[in-house]
Amino acid sequence: MRKFELMVLAATAGIAAISTAAHAEGEQVITVPGFADFLAVDGKTVWATNKGRVEHWSRQGKIAEVAMDHPCGAMTIAHGALWVADCEKGTLNRIDIRTAKLTATIHTGIANPKGELNVVAGAGAIWVASEDKGVIARVDPDSNSVTASVTVDPGTWYLAFGHEYLWAVSASQQSLQRIDPRTNTVVGKTGLGKEPGFLAAGEGAVWVQEQGDGTVARIDPASGELTGRIKVGDNLKWGDIDTGGGKVWLRTTDDQVFVVIDARTHAIEQRMGKAAGSGALRYTRPGLWTSAHDEHTLSWWPKSMLKAKPGR
Repeated sequence: MRKFELMVLAATAGIAAISTAAHAEGEQVITVPGFADFLAVDGKTVWATNKGRVEHWSRQGKIAEVAMDHPCGAMTIAHGALWVADCEKGTLNRIDIRTAKLTATIHTGIANPKGELNVVAGAGAIWVASEDKGVIARVDPDSNSVTASVTVDPGTWYLAFGHEYLWAVSASQQSLQRIDPRTNTVVGKTGLGKEPGFLAAGEGAVWVQEQGDGTVARIDPASGELTGRIKVGDNLKWGDIDTGGGKVWLRTTDDQVFVVIDARTHAIEQRMGKAAGSGALRYTRPGLWTSAHDEHTLSWWPKSMLKAKPGR
């Protein structure tokens, strides 16, 4: 196995890469060489997957990086660690967020080696889709070992945890599966539209990108009933989704960088930025992080920019 390398940098080392046009009330653009993509928020900072490494960034520049063969998919931070899949090795990797050191490599398998997947935390465990035939691995962070395998629909890659359940989407089967972490079994299933993908569980519902239809589906977490759809564009391929602050935050590829949806009314309140190709996003109370790997940037959007405005 290739040896992991660590390079810790001063917090200001990347300051020259920050756009001089950035200011306190506008989008702050940070140049990130390579292929910055999926994000995980760590306080006022953010971790990003990149080509051959994961990187830790602040608004002042790069803090650290950890070499990996092929970091892939959405990451999560839990139990003092960053949990990230490696699509080359078929592993789940644990990185200490204080020291930026690799502390465990867990051979889970990865269901989608192309990298469209989520690692999520919940019910005292870390979860990752481990086999394309339909298996999710449950990992114990105390022992760094797989303690259960959950049988799910084939082609299940996308996960979210919320409302006391693990939620899993199969694009090929067009299904949302509700998994009880107490029994590690599927206890409910909801049919979805074309090419469902990334999802988020929060703001009173489960929200799923229906990438082929250009819609976001709302599912009631108690009944599993599909209770609404929001039309956003022709398609929603390769983007990302998050919830927080009463909103659904949707990273798009076409038409704009991201869309802000009111979780109660389902109204599109804002369409922000010029289309910048695919990337990810993560919400925080002070603002929003987005990535644009085709433009080699991270962006910080302060809360002052994210006010309700008609978006239709």
